[in-house]
Amino acid sequence: MPSNGRRRTSGRNGTRSARQNDPAPLLPILARRVREVEAKSANGKVGPTNRTKFQVIALLVRSERARIKADESLSGGTRTELMKRLDGVATILARTAAQDTSLLSLLEPNGTPSAATQRMRLDWLLESGAELSEEERQIKAPEQRREEVVPEQLAAKQVVPVAVRARVRANPFLEPDLSRPADPEPVGYLSGWDLIDPLYRAFEQGAGGGAASMNLPPVPKIDRFSPPGLDLMPHQIQLLESVRRGHRTFLLADEPGLGKTAQAVIAASVADAYPMLAVVPNVVKINWSREVERWTPQRRVTVIHGDGRDMDAFADVFVVNYAILDRHLSWLSNLGFRSMVVDEAHFIKNLTSQRSQHVLSLAKRIRDREPTHNPLLMALTGTPLINDVEDFNAIWQFLGWTDGQQPSPRLTRRLEATGLTPADRGFYPQARAAVIDMGIVRRTKAAVAKDLPAKRVADLPVELDGEIGRSIRAAEHELGQRLVNRYLRMLEAREGGIPNNHEPDLELMRRVAQAELDSTSPTADGDNVFTMVRKIGQAKATLAADYAAQLVHSVGKVVFFAKHIDVMNTAERMLADAGLRTVSIRGDQTTTQRQAAIDAFQNDSDVSVAVCSLLAAGVGLNLHASSNVVLAELSWTAAEQDQAIDRVHRIGQEEPVTAWRILAAHTIDTKIAELIDAKQSLAARALDGSDEEIVSSDSVQLDALVHLMVQALEG
Repeated sequence: MPSNGRRRTSGRNGTRSARQNDPAPLLPILARRVREVEAKSANGKVGPTNRTKFQVIALLVRSERARIKADESLSGGTRTELMKRLDGVATILARTAAQDTSLLSLLEPNGTPSAATQRMRLDWLLESGAELSEEERQIKAPEQRREEVVPEQLAAKQVVPVAVRARVRANPFLEPDLSRPADPEPVGYLSGWDLIDPLYRAFEQGAGGGAASMNLPPVPKIDRFSPPGLDLMPHQIQLLESVRRGHRTFLLADEPGLGKTAQAVIAASVADAYPMLAVVPNVVKINWSREVERWTPQRRVTVIHGDGRDMDAFADVFVVNYAILDRHLSWLSNLGFRSMVVDEAHFIKNLTSQRSQHVLSLAKRIRDREPTHNPLLMALTGTPLINDVEDFNAIWQFLGWTDGQQPSPRLTRRLEATGLTPADRGFYPQARAAVIDMGIVRRTKAAVAKDLPAKRVADLPVELDGEIGRSIRAAEHELGQRLVNRYLRMLEAREGGIPNNHEPDLELMRRVAQAELDSTSPTADGDNVFTMVRKIGQAKATLAADYAAQLVHSVGKVVFFAKHIDVMNTAERMLADAGLRTVSIRGDQTTTQRQAAIDAFQNDSDVSVAVCSLLAAGVGLNLHASSNVVLAELSWTAAEQDQAIDRVHRIGQEEPVTAWRILAAHTIDTKIAELIDAKQSLAARALDGSDEEIVSSDSVQLDALVHLMVQALEG
């Protein structure tokens, strides 16, 4: 790392520096920048640009500390004062990292920082008046590290099924190491620019009506993709034609119910990209196996359970669920996959989770070792954005479009072809188009399935009477008052105290709410936002089940969604007492049990209600034998609610779909429903080209607590 080069005889233009009498002109810059990063952290969001700032501050604090200690021209008092100011910056860094622990990895002193980090460091040094040599101005290429697919702590957990050993013995030349050196960093005019944040902003700004979907080839006159006896829809054929023409990376973000699994299964056949690895939620493993057999009957599929004792290692398609991926990393990374599909890809949006890290390391291994270095990679999700545009991050990394810090050389070349930089206003729509052309495919039901019936959400407010209703309203009031007291204490501690008739400081309220969320959890004792919502769900259980029973008698089969097991149990008891036969779909079932329940609901006319876990049954399932959904409890995200409804509203549905959302009137339940509806605009703007305003990316829980505080203040 180059030194600070504190020869302050001249500035950038050769004139005497205005700061030449300041013994540490860099310190005010560091103090200002660290406050900027701290402010972003307080909002619960530290994006790539501020992560780069954080790392630069840490590097400069370290080098500035060493310089001050070694500077013999400084008096003891001056040195002490400068070190005190540096310690203040370091304290803010530590406090910020405590709020976002993913920043801790940026404090590592070893290795060469990224080009963006080096560029920012250089700019700050020049701003401080430092005179640097040509060598010190050079941007060095980062060190390329070979990532191990299997972390050391998981090595002892690895299993190698007997069948896999047999496959290796049958072909000892199964997977030669064809690793290539990493692509060199682009040397074009955008080298050194921070491009990740502008790419996110390009999607946040929308497109004035343009949907986020790449241009696909027209539907060919001859359908060469549908197997005998089956017919693909035109939108499915268009994607497969793109695969036939050579495109190999896709974020397939079609709305739920438009046949993404079938497209992925046939894409592997079109690209001749076998063997294929499909990483899927446990709930859809059997469905994936059936889809492979249905759409590519000439191919063999195996589903990996547990330690893989019963798997077929000579299969063409390997289906594994996220939960057991960790014990199979070793052999999966060496089998020689030529394609990889991640189903419900929003499951990997949390980059700090083991699940995400395993998926990304496997994808990188496949990209590096596939003979053409161009494997078929597909991320399937109808809801790629849940809380924030940065939910794209992990998916883009899986597809090889970015490494999390900078775009891939291929994407960078597309951006440079625009002739613009992020400083140009016209850069953003063209940058959005460049990312879309990498392989984002988004079709809505309204656009491609015009014969699919309509979908609507109908709210049914219910009164919680009696003691349970009073206790819930009292608990809400008590929580709101407790948070307001904290807010007022913090406000009073500020200089000047609490102003008369002051407007609520929403930013301070959000900090109070975040502290409350950080100190509680869904399983915590005492009343908090989680326990209150659970109590509301329990209180609504009998009312929701009674309404479901009425629906059965008037419209036929019903799908009943709840979040908590006790609510599901209550509903099943009430429905049984009403003489209705039900099936249950829960997280603790085996895949065989779950599929048997689905088949019974779909095919048995005597089964009236499917009582489903919102989390366990909210993805991948086909329950279109019903056209009515009862949402007894609310999720915390619009995406989970939509996924649940789309178990019914999908290809094969012949009736208009109605989701009946049971809401407890005069409680926080109704506010949560409003917040969930507001979140819908995120995907509308980023993916579908709407000009709706994007709402705050903060969680629904946070906004709900702020609502309680505002109510308590007004009361």
